[in-house]
Parts: sequence; C-alpha cells; structure tokens
Amino acid sequence: MATAVPGATPANVRYNRNRRGQLAIWWQEIDRTFLALVLILMGIGAIAVAAGSPASARRLSTSQEHLPSLYFFWLHLRWQFVGLCAMFWASSLSKDSARRLGILIAGMMIFGLLLVPVVGSEVNGAKRWLHFGISLQPSQFLGTGFPILLAWILSWRARDPNIPVVALCFCLMGLIGALLMAQPDFGSTMLFSGTFFVMILLAGIPLKRIGMFAGAGIGGIVVMYFTYANGRNRIDSFLSGGNAFDQVDLAQRTLLNGGWFGQGFWMGIRKMALPEAHTDYIFSVIGEEFGLIACMVIVGLYLALLVRVMLRLVDEEDLFTVLAASGIASQFGGQAFINILVNLQLFPSKGMTLPLISYGGSSTVAMCLTVGLLLAITRRNPFIKREAFSLRAIGDVSS
Repeated sequence: MATAVPGATPANVRYNRNRRGQLAIWWQEIDRTFLALVLILMGIGAIAVAAGSPASARRLSTSQEHLPSLYFFWLHLRWQFVGLCAMFWASSLSKDSARRLGILIAGMMIFGLLLVPVVGSEVNGAKRWLHFGISLQPSQFLGTGFPILLAWILSWRARDPNIPVVALCFCLMGLIGALLMAQPDFGSTMLFSGTFFVMILLAGIPLKRIGMFAGAGIGGIVVMYFTYANGRNRIDSFLSGGNAFDQVDLAQRTLLNGGWFGQGFWMGIRKMALPEAHTDYIFSVIGEEFGLIACMVIVGLYLALLVRVMLRLVDEEDLFTVLAASGIASQFGGQAFINILVNLQLFPSKGMTLPLISYGGSSTVAMCLTVGLLLAITRRNPFIKREAFSLRAIGDVSS
C-alpha cells in the first residue's frame, strides 16, 4: 500500500492550481472590454433572432411541416453555445498557436474553394457549399484565417527585405477572388478585397501600387456587371431605387415602420413579408420592433469594437499583430456596415449576415472563432511596458 509523503501535494490539487493559474493569466492578458462588447452583441442577437424567427418560420413552413414560431431562436441558441466554446478555446491559445491555427484554416478553406466547383452543392443559382455529413461554406471560415495568413506573409518583410511579399499577396488575392467569383460570390469577393486593401495600406505599399490595385478592382466590377446577371440586376435595382416588392425596399420600409422606439417585441407587421428576416435583414426587424434608437445603439457597439481594436494596437510593436488584428477588425466591420447599409437601401444587396447578431450555423461558429483568434493575437502582459510600433522599423515594402 502506497503511503503519503509528508508535505507532498496531491496531483489533482496541483492540476487544479495550475488550471486556476492559467485562467488567471488568460483573464489578465485578454482584452476584457472587447470581449464584453462581443457578448453584448451576441445577447442582442439572441433577442433579435427571437423577434425575426416567427416571420421566417411562417415563410418556410409547408403543408407537410409547420415550423414553430421560435424554431430559429432555439437553433440559434445552440449555435451560439458552440460558437462561445470555440471563441473561449481560441482565445486561450498563445499568439504563435493562434497564428498557426489561422494559417491552417486559411489553407484548408482555399483547398475547399478548389473543391466547390467540382463537388459543391448549388443553392439558388450559386455553388458555394460542400456536404461531407455536414454543410460547410468554405468562404465563411476563410474569413477566419485570411487576415492571419496575409499578415503572416506581409510580416516576412521584417525578417528578409528581399522577399517580394506584396507580389505574393496580390497572387493570393487573385486566386481567392477567382475562386469566389466562380461560385459566384461577389459579396465575399468585395469583402476580402477590402480587407486586403486595408492590410497592404498598413504594410506601407507605395501609392503607385495602390492605384494599380484600385484600377484592377474597378475593372473587376465592370467585368462582373456584364458577366454576372444576378449582380447586374442587384446594382440596377439599387440605382433605379427599387420598387415596392424589392427585398431591399421592403427591408427599408420595415426598418422605418418602428419609428424611434419601435412597435414592441413580436408586434411588428411588415417583418412578416420580409424574406430572410432572421439573417440578412434582421437589422430591419430590430428597427421595426425596437426602434431606430436600438439601431443606433447597435451601430455604436460596432464602432466601439473597431475603436477598441485600434486602441489596443496603439502601443503594439509586433508587425504581425498589427496587421492581423487590423485585418480581422476591418473584415468584421466591413461585413457589419455593408449589411446595415443594405437594410437602409444605401448599398446593393449582398446577401451578408450581421456579425454576431444574425441567425447562422457555420457563420456563427466561424465569427466566434474569428473573435477568439483576435483575442489570442492581441493578448498581452499588462505589466510589461511596450514600445510603440513603427513602420519605419521595417524599411520600404515596395517589393
């Protein structure tokens, strides 16, 4: 029989102490303000999906199957739980581990985009999904790893000035853009292009090359207009002001129907005629039931998230951290404000969800995982004084 050694600490006690120590370190190092803002948005999302669920449930019910009014709400809570688990797990990673995971996800999703034209499933005229027991849209999870992969490549310049990082990034963006437009998915192409543009600006690319990129982007939009019928119809509808039966016009009318303070929870009427009330047009549902004041609060929360990331990076000295965090923030903010502008009839319809608020399965998990990686990348010891980062330290990145 084993005898206890006087003064020895049992293994389970040491393990619990170690876990508590790791949790305390995690709590000290993550951006708690950013995390709080994210959780507030997710809470608003749960309430908003509960408000929009009856409209979508009624539209999708058939004579054979009647969906309960809160069908999408209960599903959304399950996906939010999975998303929160993914977010907290990712936020516990070290910066190096988060970088490796982001690069791995980006590589796998690019491979997935290559598979989509071959074995992908077509829905509503677009082939964007892979089915391997579960349904997966590679472009959604590509958004998790794309800024990290791009930041990793751009940061090579700090170690070796002779590496043509900008040329490599242009080739990568060209490949991703071509694969997305083959589906076709013009909205995601625009979102990734905007993220790419922000990151190469931060990396110090010369104005001449910025002009070349802008010209290529305008040329791509022109080509899309004449070759992609759905995109052309959306742009034409937007420029002509739409009509009473246009989705974007219905969304704007629904949003404004609530006035400043809204009709009240589950009291909205126009939302019942609104397609995708729980996803693409959930901002309009919020406007009708909770009012324009609530919409302004949500816009303020998104702006606060972006400002918080920028403040976090003010005294950051690591180039990779600056680029990756800025890229993730710009992608997140770009998707949010495109969705809001579409609901306000100020931008052509793009089929984008409202991050952390709209109903979604894989999209909710992907967004939470992205937030978790951002928290991991920006982790820092609060007791270490840092020297502010300067682009001049890495020299010219014009290659």
